[in-house]
Amino acid sequence: MPLFPRPAAARQPAETRSSRPARRFRKTGAVAAAAAVVMALSACGGGSAPQSADGTVELRFSWWGGDKRAQLTQEAIKQFEAENPKIKIKPEFGDWSGYWDKLATQVAANDAPDIIQMDEKYITEYSSRGALLDLSKYDIDTSKLDEAALNAGKGDDGLTGIPAGINAATILANPKVFEAAGVPLPDDSKWTWEDFGRIAAEVTEKSPKGTYGAAAYGTDEASLGVWLRQNGKSLYTSDGKLGFEPSDISEWWAFLKELSKNKAVPSASEVVEAEAAPLDQSGLATGKNGLAFWWSNQAPALEKASGADLKILRFPSKTGSSADAGLWYKASQFWSASSRTKHPEETAKFINFLANNVKAGETLLADRGVYPNAEVRAAIESKLTPADVKVVKFIDQIKDELGEAPAPPPKGAGAIQEIIKRYTSEVLFERLSTDEAGKKAVDEMKSAISS
Repeated sequence: MPLFPRPAAARQPAETRSSRPARRFRKTGAVAAAAAVVMALSACGGGSAPQSADGTVELRFSWWGGDKRAQLTQEAIKQFEAENPKIKIKPEFGDWSGYWDKLATQVAANDAPDIIQMDEKYITEYSSRGALLDLSKYDIDTSKLDEAALNAGKGDDGLTGIPAGINAATILANPKVFEAAGVPLPDDSKWTWEDFGRIAAEVTEKSPKGTYGAAAYGTDEASLGVWLRQNGKSLYTSDGKLGFEPSDISEWWAFLKELSKNKAVPSASEVVEAEAAPLDQSGLATGKNGLAFWWSNQAPALEKASGADLKILRFPSKTGSSADAGLWYKASQFWSASSRTKHPEETAKFINFLANNVKAGETLLADRGVYPNAEVRAAIESKLTPADVKVVKFIDQIKDELGEAPAPPPKGAGAIQEIIKRYTSEVLFERLSTDEAGKKAVDEMKSAISS
């Protein structure tokens, strides 16, 4: 039984704007077997360096991301060390593709970093195995953090993650594509899924061959999560089970097939090809898609790549009311700590700095999403790029329309993304009916989260 997620062909999480290459709502898929030597997590101490003779403590800090993130994060480390000369932070970073393999190996060898950038997909997996520290027992101010994002880091094992940024699921629009087709942009305050299909098909019809009104959904959990929420269901339940039936996901695929039939979205082969493309070569960035499904904080990178003034839109709803879109605030990543750190107080002090210090905010800005601390967010707004300000305004705009925060992914949820993608392909290539795919996918999903 896999004890920790070690993706065999890992892909970048789409909410990580500065990672390379980013993907639409994409997270790791397959969960491979982890080392059996992690059977007894509580047996040994951590991998931190001991305190030096002069009282200086060294903490290891691990994160994933690209060169820009590394530069900004190391500058924040310098700011912290200037205020805390007896605490030294040793950075450990790399691309998403190898991050989880490395972390699983480190945890298995009782050599986990003190501070860990953690993803929502795996926080339950690691915390339930006793690998993450309950941060509620230490001096970290959470009073100014967004409540929904903060709750995402809470579970049966305590507060094991402090949100590093806030995102929301969105549809991004490239106005240049709409203008070229002579089709007005949709009014996202009142559009329905039927409107989405009609508008996307019209853009395709009035555009050059190879340009489509929208990118396809189906390679992600976020769009499925929105669809389920609008239909009174959920991806997961609070007790760690699936919150939907085969018929629910079958209907989601049926609508996708309808979009494909009407040429509102690319063909099956084009969808597969698009899945492998980096962010700057995506259909939205290259002007081949008028609409596409992305996390909110990817808008600045996509705007830069496209050279267009992209518009951030709410998802369509069944009723035509934005209040029924079912959106929520998602923690883009978490600041977590190893349960075996030899220096929990100093580790908590650094996490508190990242979450609440204006100097940290002025350095990190919107790299990991909209800052969860409202006071820091306000203090740094003047330093943000126009594209980042656009994201902040969208996050604030939907605040009163949000639904209840979804249940966190249970153990084994790292496999769900791959299952969704695989059966979406089966449906689009017509190798399985939507009903057949729904039954098979749900059976696999249940097996993944119960094993």
